[in-house]
Amino acid sequence: MKTQESPEDYLEAIYLIIKTTGDVRSIDIANHFGYSKASVSVAMKKLRERGYITMDHSGRITLTNSGLETAAKVYERHEVLTRFLVALHVDEKTAAADACRMEHILSEESFQAIRKWTNRLEN
Repeated sequence: MKTQESPEDYLEAIYLIIKTTGDVRSIDIANHFGYSKASVSVAMKKLRERGYITMDHSGRITLTNSGLETAAKVYERHEVLTRFLVALHVDEKTAAADACRMEHILSEESFQAIRKWTNRLEN
């Protein structure tokens, strides 16, 4: 994997690209991150080996059930943490960048508390 991105970041990118376009290939992920296709190919091989994605003969990537579950969880964490930081008056671009780092290290207990607080604040 590229050192700046974790497997979860790649899964989240696949998830977002599928949500946006309905279809994803390695080149789409390379464009998303600004990486070479070769770097992304190495990461996709590792995700296939771990059972998170499948790839058809034309290079179309599909999330497996475990890949989809992980990607959706990371995406939710990212969204909630971004909203939380924006509610604290952090600039939206900075909030999204910080949320991307926080989503991987925050405990489940802390995340649930932030989610509850953010939902209460927004309602």
